[in-house]
Amino acid sequence: MRVAVTGGGGFLGSHLCEALLRRGDSVVCLDNFSTGDPENIAHLLCDPAFEFQHADVSEAVEVAGRVDAVAHLASPASPPDYLRQPLETLAVGSRGTENALRLALRHDARFILASTSEIYGDPLVHPQEEAYWGNVNSIGPRSVYDEAKRYAEAVSAAYRRTHGVDVGIARIFNTYGPRMRPHDGRVVSSFITQALTGEPLTIYGDGKQTRSFCYVDDLVRGLLALLDSSELGPFNLGNPVERTVAELAELVLGMTGSASEVKYHPLPVDDPVRRRPVITRARDVLGWEPEFDITEGLRRTVAYFASRPERLRASAAAIRGSQDETVPLSAVTGPSAPAAQTIPGPATAASGVASAAAPGPSATGA
Repeated sequence: MRVAVTGGGGFLGSHLCEALLRRGDSVVCLDNFSTGDPENIAHLLCDPAFEFQHADVSEAVEVAGRVDAVAHLASPASPPDYLRQPLETLAVGSRGTENALRLALRHDARFILASTSEIYGDPLVHPQEEAYWGNVNSIGPRSVYDEAKRYAEAVSAAYRRTHGVDVGIARIFNTYGPRMRPHDGRVVSSFITQALTGEPLTIYGDGKQTRSFCYVDDLVRGLLALLDSSELGPFNLGNPVERTVAELAELVLGMTGSASEVKYHPLPVDDPVRRRPVITRARDVLGWEPEFDITEGLRRTVAYFASRPERLRASAAAIRGSQDETVPLSAVTGPSAPAAQTIPGPATAASGVASAAAPGPSATGA
């Protein structure tokens, strides 16, 4: 099978590309690295079954040759990213999704959408099952991501009804693992970065808000199961074990052996208080459920972060107690850093490439 993966240079996208190649599929990866990282796919460039296209899917999605499936993962996904790029986030959720759907329509291909638990907003129903319609502030700061994904689901379902596109929708809950950017503002990456660099762990709110953390390998298995089916869904994909943010901080401190203190700051606007998926539908229909215990998942993630000390040091400065919605890009990349990057060729892939993604505050909702 030949699969086009939009956002294939990102955290989740690169793991999906790798899993597809590992099982014998060929992959066309499309990304403009607005939030992705060339290093994530550098090791795949020498694989003849892997192709990379530098592309902004909000402008167009063109892939030459046969396409059997389209996995649409392109979008900023962490609060600092979509708060820094609000219009771009809305564009990729609307125009980008429509462009990816048209690609699937032209090739009579399976289409899967990486939606999000954020469509539930700050839920009034707990835990969240797919039948719940959500509680979203349509004009709040987080709405640029929430509503972009809600529209993406709506237009995908409409393409299925109107044009017969074979659509599947995954609602992805908090996912973590190697290749997360240390400064991306998600709670797991922020806590690990702060712990490893001796910085205070930043908790927003009282720490009693809950999340359900799914290791990336488990999440990718769920995406593959959805890709291989003909089901629409939507399907919640996430780990149903609920933990408070304060408990996560304790786990990270214990895992790293860090003496970092914990500091509390005000909760961001519209940050959800409780988040846990009901995954009965994914279990029954897709035969999927997570397997990784959080201890093993965190161990692997901490090891990945610890192997990149220079990035950790630069990122620690960017997320140090920041209460702003955004932090200047120069805080990590330097004032003369380019806004875009060029994917390394096979000759330079082994050396890796520095990330151009923007930093942001530690947010608990990512």
